[in-house]
Parts: sequence; C-alpha cells; structure tokens
Amino acid sequence: MHALKRVSIWGLIFFVLLTVGSNVWVVFSTRDELYTEQNQLPDHGVGLVLGTSNRTSSGAPNLFFQKRIETAAALYHAGKIDKFLLSGDNSSVYYNEPVTMQKALVKLGVPESAITLDYAGLRTLDSIVRCKEIFGQNKITIITQPFHSYRALFISQYYQMDAVAVVTDEPGFDYSVKVRIREYIARTKAVLDLYVLKTSPRHMGQKEKLNHG
Repeated sequence: MHALKRVSIWGLIFFVLLTVGSNVWVVFSTRDELYTEQNQLPDHGVGLVLGTSNRTSSGAPNLFFQKRIETAAALYHAGKIDKFLLSGDNSSVYYNEPVTMQKALVKLGVPESAITLDYAGLRTLDSIVRCKEIFGQNKITIITQPFHSYRALFISQYYQMDAVAVVTDEPGFDYSVKVRIREYIARTKAVLDLYVLKTSPRHMGQKEKLNHG
C-alpha cells in the first residue's frame, strides 16, 4: 500500500512538472510571433482560421467563434489577407465548422471565391499539418484567440512553417475558464504528440489547391 502511494505521489509530481514545463516551453518559444496590431502584421497573404463551434453547449452564441470571424473579415478588408483556409471539424452531417465559418465570413463581405474549406481539421495539429501538406501553404497567418495561438504556432514551428498569429479579443476569464484549463493540458499533449508519440493527422488524402481570391 505504501509503495502504491509513493508511485501515485511521484506520478502526480511528474504530471505537474510535465504540464508546467510544456506550457512554459510552448508559450515562451512562440510569443514573439503573436501580433495584436494589423499594421505590424507581416504580409503572409493566407489566413488559417481555426475552427470552433458557433454555439456553446447551452445554445448561446460562442464569443470565440464570433471574434475569430470578425478579426478574419477585418484583415481581409484591410488588405492583410487575400485568401482564407477555414479548417475545422465536419464529423457529422449535423456539425460542420468550415461551412459555418464560411457563411459567417460571407455575411461580413468576404467573397466565397477567397475561401477554401478544410473539412478534416479535427484538431489543431491536423489543421496545421494539413495546411502545409495537403494545401501546400508554408507561410500563413493563424487567426484565433491568444491562449490558443501559442499551441498553433508551436506546432507550426515544429513543421518548419513560416507562421505568425494575429490574436483576437478574448472573452472574460469567467466565460473562458474551462477552455483555458483544457488548453494547459492540450499544450502538454502537443509536446507529447510532436516529440514522443509522433502523432499524424487522422485524415490526409490528396493534395488540394486554395481557391483564387
């Protein structure tokens, strides 16, 4: 019993150290590639918008979704982005993040011809790798919230992509506390996926081209 207790304690210590170390590594290695001002953003041309549901579990509008779409549209109208790759989950006929994002962008004046949909962006890792390997993009601007952008950039750096992130407004801490806690674990998993497990996207398939803007 004492041996089991010691193993449990050491296991907990290892988990805490791994989580803290992974988060420090992910954040500090990518923070210089985050931009909040449009006029300082490098001219990368292609924007990768990472998917999320447009509704929360309660059915209310998802502020994360709204802010990403509003930021993406503003970048297009400012001439900072010419084409978009909308990457998200399309795991059932009743749930389609890329199409939902496309409809929202079109409503804000982004032409459909400037939008390409990636239906197999089931995770951030999948979205990043498929952006490079399937859609042939190595120089991108990632559009998401600050807490999420660190992990997206970390994965991009691992795959030697020239990526920056333009961060959107974040909802208040009370609104996003559960998401932020999950992100701490997700960063740890990203380190393990890349450097230990060598995880690949669940779906790859044939190469595709972006639509012409």
